[in-house]
Amino acid sequence: MSTGRTRAVRLTRWGGPPVLTEVPRPVPTGEEVLVQVEAAGLCRSDLHVIDAQPGDLPYRTPFTLGHEVAGRVVERGPQAVGPSVGERVVVYGPWGCGYCAHCASGAENYCDRRPILDTNQAGTGAGLGRDGGMADVLLAPSGRLLVPVGDLAAVRAAPLTDAGLTAYHAVATVRPSFTCGAEVVVLGIGGLGHLAVQILRATTTAQVLAVDVREEALALADQCGAHFGTLLRPDTAEVLRSRTGGTGAAAVLDFVGSHSSLELAIAVLRAGGELAVVGSGGGELTVRKPGALPPGARISLPFWGTLPELGRVVALAREGALRVEVERFALSGATEAIERLRSGSVRGRAVLVVD
Repeated sequence: MSTGRTRAVRLTRWGGPPVLTEVPRPVPTGEEVLVQVEAAGLCRSDLHVIDAQPGDLPYRTPFTLGHEVAGRVVERGPQAVGPSVGERVVVYGPWGCGYCAHCASGAENYCDRRPILDTNQAGTGAGLGRDGGMADVLLAPSGRLLVPVGDLAAVRAAPLTDAGLTAYHAVATVRPSFTCGAEVVVLGIGGLGHLAVQILRATTTAQVLAVDVREEALALADQCGAHFGTLLRPDTAEVLRSRTGGTGAAAVLDFVGSHSSLELAIAVLRAGGELAVVGSGGGELTVRKPGALPPGARISLPFWGTLPELGRVVALAREGALRVEVERFALSGATEAIERLRSGSVRGRAVLVVD
């Protein structure tokens, strides 16, 4: 058992900024497992948490940020299950109650008791009110939340737990709705979108059509296997519809969620198509019959993903079918990474490496 102090990037007050400070090194009890962090991903969800004002989120400060975590098991509580000391793992981020119907099936992202957990301000996951992985170590409440990754590089493994998992879950949500060779539009080729393109190519026969506002993002989409890419312009809906023979796309994955992206999604979706809104860009949809949505359209709001899905994401990465584009920053350089992310200048996913 080790004691002492350890570093952590903490949100000490709403509105930030986060600070790198020292905290007591946790000691696992019961089912808890201590993970020595090797890498922690950073995403726009972290910005939403950092920028939140008092009362916006049902958590209490201070807490350590970071919900994309890869590392090595170093200590286990006496009742711990799962990976052994020394095993390299990623940490499943949405921590549910562990025993409701959803949690029992591995879907802790849809925990039935989450509203109660939120009301109690206990925090609902790593870096979400509970101490996360932008630190030297992370204390996981149970070994059930750890997925072994073998020799997969930590810097590419950490983002799989959100960027990879959320993209996989979004694809799985719409996949039953389209047939062989159907067109699927991916809006936003960032940290999640570039992985969605790869997942579509690896798990479906869809024709992948990518849209972004940046030329470099379209280059990344092409690198990831997209069949076609276009910048967001006034005629983009017409261009995409022409690629589908005029019928529209079988599915649209919107990783932006802004007014303009949702407007485009509706314009290119075919009758009976699936729209998965993943991004939190502040856009709104009006659901009305008759209205702008095509007949038979289905809308989903996928959130994160399930534990079994995380296992499949890790397997795809270990097979070489899924590769995260990353920019590395030292843990001590978290402030720079946050500002780069805020400015939109990060290519792929920002990852903090414990230095």
